[in-house]
Amino acid sequence: MRQIVFDTETTGLEPEQGHRIIEIGAIEIVNRRRTGRQFHRYLCPDREVDPGALQVHGLTNEFLGGQPRFAEIAGELLEFVRDAELIIHNAPFDVAFLDAELQKLPGDRGALRVAGLCGVLDTLAMARQLHPGQRNSLDALCKRYSVDNSHRDLHGALLDADLLLEVYLAMTGGQGALILDEEAPQPGHQASTRRAVRPAGELRVLRATAEERAAHDALLTVLDKASGGNTVWRTFEPREAPEVIP
Repeated sequence: MRQIVFDTETTGLEPEQGHRIIEIGAIEIVNRRRTGRQFHRYLCPDREVDPGALQVHGLTNEFLGGQPRFAEIAGELLEFVRDAELIIHNAPFDVAFLDAELQKLPGDRGALRVAGLCGVLDTLAMARQLHPGQRNSLDALCKRYSVDNSHRDLHGALLDADLLLEVYLAMTGGQGALILDEEAPQPGHQASTRRAVRPAGELRVLRATAEERAAHDALLTVLDKASGGNTVWRTFEPREAPEVIP
């Protein structure tokens, strides 16, 4: 499954008031693993950054004035995200800004919308279901799932996408915290290398006694009657098991 962990920084909070995207950060994962591909651009918004937004991300008008405009990078961005699932924290915010930027594009591309290009997964909505009544900002989730965000003095689209990727993996099972094969982590990605170590010697198998098996069969018979058919245990239970696993 191809997913893109996605974040933006903007000049303000309302695209309806003419606010624009000024930074895009996106990181690709396939089957829950980083591929090493990412998309990162700063953008010239052709308007000033609100003072409140400047305090959040620190991107000044002078710096942004020398960056490309959204229309100049739109083709590359659309190719990167098309047919993937976007993983976004507070997705309605970023999607609204993306749709507003797409609407400004000339020709047929001006009719494109995020919903027609890719799927969207809102990790804020997911976190609220998992942790109702608690703070579910990205910083709060980093603390809850032990993701190091000590270097996050200011918001940044690529930085926040990287943190969100680790939070998403932790929220949905934590597979990102273990290496399960010999594949090396991607550059710039630090992963734990904890591995289970099997003790030396034979692995002993303790079998149920006759009394325990009889009690087990009696319980399965009760479940059969209650469900109107054989239990899944009876369907898949192996008849014989090996004596010793070397």
